[in-house]
Amino acid sequence: MKLYVGNLSFETTENDLQDLFEQHGTVNEVHLMMDRMTGKSRGFAFVTMNDNTQANAAASALNGHELNGRALTVNEARPREQRPRPQGERRSFAGFRR
Repeated sequence: MKLYVGNLSFETTENDLQDLFEQHGTVNEVHLMMDRMTGKSRGFAFVTMNDNTQANAAASALNGHELNGRALTVNEARPREQRPRPQGERRSFAGFRR
């Protein structure tokens, strides 16, 4: 089960999340989302746990839990919604020169 973890402090690391969630079960993967341009945290992450019972227990226990001065938002991750692309607008950066 994949969990969404939001409202993260910019100082929070993947290791911090791994340690926190491992208190509730086996963590398969932690993926802290980073901004491509700045290289800084975007303030949310995804934690994958193989056992749904452990994942639900972690979500219940850690939703609202304070980490690095921020109250976490933890819930089951939902599939990303498809955003329609505007017609006629293409984002090609090939051959882009200043």
